[in-house]
Amino acid sequence: MSQTTTGAAADTADAHTFPVDSNSYYRHLGENRYESTVHAQGAWNSHEQHMAPVTGIMVHALEQYRPRDDMRLARLSFDILGLIPAGEFTIETMLLRPGRTIELLQAELIAEGRVAVRVTAWRLQKNDTTAVEAYADQPLDSLESSIPWDGMTIWPGGFIKTLEGRSCPGHAPGRGRAWLHSPFTMLDGGEHSSALVRLLGLADSANGVSARMTPEPGGYMFPNVDLSIHIYREPVGQWLGLDTHVSLGADGIGLTSSVLNDVNGPFGRTEQILTVRPIPLSK
Repeated sequence: MSQTTTGAAADTADAHTFPVDSNSYYRHLGENRYESTVHAQGAWNSHEQHMAPVTGIMVHALEQYRPRDDMRLARLSFDILGLIPAGEFTIETMLLRPGRTIELLQAELIAEGRVAVRVTAWRLQKNDTTAVEAYADQPLDSLESSIPWDGMTIWPGGFIKTLEGRSCPGHAPGRGRAWLHSPFTMLDGGEHSSALVRLLGLADSANGVSARMTPEPGGYMFPNVDLSIHIYREPVGQWLGLDTHVSLGADGIGLTSSVLNDVNGPFGRTEQILTVRPIPLSK
């Protein structure tokens, strides 16, 4: 759940702000230009994009930038610099640090004349390390053993409506244990998206999956101002498992931490720093 500037949760999907497309989160307008559809709508404001699909489209842009078969994205650090406007935007991608085995990339989502989201990404050389392959993170309960779950429907917005959820034993406020899937493509026209794009396009949902509080007037909002992702194994499939903990401090700052799973087990981790503040009572 991304950063907000108004403090008001969205009530319903606003088709006048977000062009409707039945199959995708975004339309590709050519080169580095895109347009969000109603399915990318955020939860805190009806005229903003949700950070989850924004993550997906920016990862897609990074994958398409000077691709190298011998390297892959390993760490992505997103800074949310304000409300992410709906509608048309561009993604400007560049190489900050070239290298034979290590590269640092940057991408910026620019909307309404300003940078709304900036990400830096380490791209590392791949090597055969199967002889020492090991994982310390415990796998989430299997998708097959999970049960249907509609807990995300407490959140408004077009993006949330696209999600199918399943919960695992131990799922509770502040301790999210759930699987998420979306039948929607990241881009229109059947443009290919990798498993990494599909799954990371759901990762920002961790803050909503494990919410300790519901977004009600008189309660608290807790949007994240960043999203940090570390990927130690290339993911597969279309279901993202989130094994999540939420901690809230006494001074208005919190943290959502998740182990990311695909159908084969854990593949990475995310962290989201939260700004916790009261939701104004409705007038």
